[in-house]
Amino acid sequence: MKSPRIEFCGEHYEVKPEEPFYIGREGDLVIDENPFLHRRFLAIDHEGGMYWLVNVGNALSATVTDSTGQVQAWLAPGARLPIVFDELQVLFSAGSTTYDFTIHAESQFYGTSPLTSASSGETTVGPIHLTSSQRLLILALAEDVLRQNSPGRGEIPASAQAAERLGWTQTAFNRKLDNVCDKLDRFGVPGLRGGRGKLATNRRSRLVEYAVSTRMVDPSDLVLLDHEAEASAKKAAAE
Repeated sequence: MKSPRIEFCGEHYEVKPEEPFYIGREGDLVIDENPFLHRRFLAIDHEGGMYWLVNVGNALSATVTDSTGQVQAWLAPGARLPIVFDELQVLFSAGSTTYDFTIHAESQFYGTSPLTSASSGETTVGPIHLTSSQRLLILALAEDVLRQNSPGRGEIPASAQAAERLGWTQTAFNRKLDNVCDKLDRFGVPGLRGGRGKLATNRRSRLVEYAVSTRMVDPSDLVLLDHEAEASAKKAAAE
């Protein structure tokens, strides 16, 4: 079994089977000097004839998906996941920055079929249906991440900045953000709630991680942001 390769910001890193490959603020792959990022956050280790992705941090979690976005895992501190697909995308957030890298493996133990997507005015990913405005909200938050040409890093805007990008009031934006987080939480998406009746403080980052990793939104959708901003500007001028 050949060792996997890591792709980050246009560079490739080889994993050696005889020792763990560490990823974080320090290690074999230095992601960033971001103080919110662990010195050693993730590790790729070879054990029992397989490679494993391990969360060796104590606070941050990572979202891991296959190349289709249909298989997803939320890797909490202390958790480990076997690398069984030929390509995995790993996304995580530290502070206001979301990072992603790709694991390329030489062999595939499991396969998936392409996503089926839909429809006029709605986006469908499995059983989750988004309205047009919910999709626009996610795009406004994920814009910088989606504009990356290769796996790397992107900034998550504050709610006020995202609302301004769309031409919405912040009140309307926050209400729609509450609604989409509630919807995804009801479908079992972890990390969007901080406790009973309380939405998580880092829900914008977690929402972006989930939406990008499951292909709920992709770079081809970004043109919708400009259309919405233009429509909002025309409406405001007419009032």
